[in-house]
Amino acid sequence: MTTPVEADYLVVGAGAMGMAFVDALIDHAPEVRVALVDRRHGVGGHWLEAYPFVRLHQASALYGVASTLLGGGRVQHRGPEAGLQERATKAEIGAYYEGILDRMLESDRVEFFAACEYLGERSFVSRVSGERFTVPERCRVVDAHYLAPRVPAEMPPPFEVVDGARVTPVNELAHLAEPPRRYVIVGSGKTATDACVWLLARGVDPGAITWIRPRDPWMLNRAVVQPVPEVFLGMVADLMEAAESATSLEQLFLQLEDAGIMLRIDRSVMPTMARTPTLAVWELELLRTIGRVVRLGRIRRVGRDRIDLTGGSIEIPAGTLVVHCAGEGLITRPLVPVWTPGEMTLQPIRAGFPCFGAAIAGYVEATRSDDVEKNRLCPPSPYPDSMAAWARMTAVGARNAGSFGAERDISSWASTVAINPARISLDAPRSALLDETLDRLQTHSAPGAARLAALSGAGAG
Repeated sequence: MTTPVEADYLVVGAGAMGMAFVDALIDHAPEVRVALVDRRHGVGGHWLEAYPFVRLHQASALYGVASTLLGGGRVQHRGPEAGLQERATKAEIGAYYEGILDRMLESDRVEFFAACEYLGERSFVSRVSGERFTVPERCRVVDAHYLAPRVPAEMPPPFEVVDGARVTPVNELAHLAEPPRRYVIVGSGKTATDACVWLLARGVDPGAITWIRPRDPWMLNRAVVQPVPEVFLGMVADLMEAAESATSLEQLFLQLEDAGIMLRIDRSVMPTMARTPTLAVWELELLRTIGRVVRLGRIRRVGRDRIDLTGGSIEIPAGTLVVHCAGEGLITRPLVPVWTPGEMTLQPIRAGFPCFGAAIAGYVEATRSDDVEKNRLCPPSPYPDSMAAWARMTAVGARNAGSFGAERDISSWASTVAINPARISLDAPRSALLDETLDRLQTHSAPGAARLAALSGAGAG
């Protein structure tokens, strides 16, 4: 059985980017109808499968959809992050997206099809009933799944596991019945750092943890990525000023470290990984207590008493629990135009803030008719992996911010949107510090972005 669905847009993927796109689209194109499809049972994307103790790595206010603030924009008044804005838990994010979906459904212009797989050719099928659905030929297909993350709970370990070896995804850490003799944490990114911090904060001896870190990461200091114009824009001004005079990527990152923008766990090692999630100083101090760090490449095989890696082997005591954190939080795929005939492929537009980029794409889709013009305003920005990719992302994001910021309506709308990290509310009082910061941005942004592009190997364009 095939059921026709009346829709102007078929949005494939109800994760963070898909939800941000639909939210902005229906708010500014009140006549359109949207069919929203996801293979999972609900909205929220990878958050539905994330580990129980995960929190946003950035301030809640900078995440979600344009119409609705996530959390209350509150400042934390106790704990190690007192003075910084709140970060939502997994449960809070899930409830938030359920509320956003309710609002969309109440508009009578969005239909949500859960547990459905997109088949291509404007058709999709229920993974539960087998019912097939189609949308009209005129319907624009929006791929919001192109860069969807893959989390450890949904992936087998990317290495061989011998019978009897204890290997578990990070999700299961919260469900242990009794403590293992030792822990081995596998991974270099945010998930691995979260696992280490969670264990240490619950009294696990640092000496009981071995951290297999194939690459050392650069991370952003959470204190300077805050939804406060003087703070966030001050960080950007410092970054661009440092970039303007940098002679190499290594020198740039070290300057940013000295400026309190970038963090690395081991100051004796130059990181090569630069996906740059945010990290708090208290977390950094905990991570530095772990002395058993293995840098022998990626794991090939986990046995009962031995782990073989691409660069060597280590012995592990019987009863060791190997915690697999090796997902793909940031997918590296070729950049493609966001707009093509009859289709869209959502990708980051504003460096480091994919929700805001997807909301901009929704706003531009609703308010412009020419795809060439839309692509001019919103070329895609890459997710970073290396220092060069981070420099390129930052250069492209700065160029895009200048491009869509020059459009009066986009600029006016963006000033009202909390997920815009550079937002300056039009009715907010101006301070001398903010004026000074804006002057520095005006001076250093263009030459800094050009230098970032050159350092990344992408050239000035």
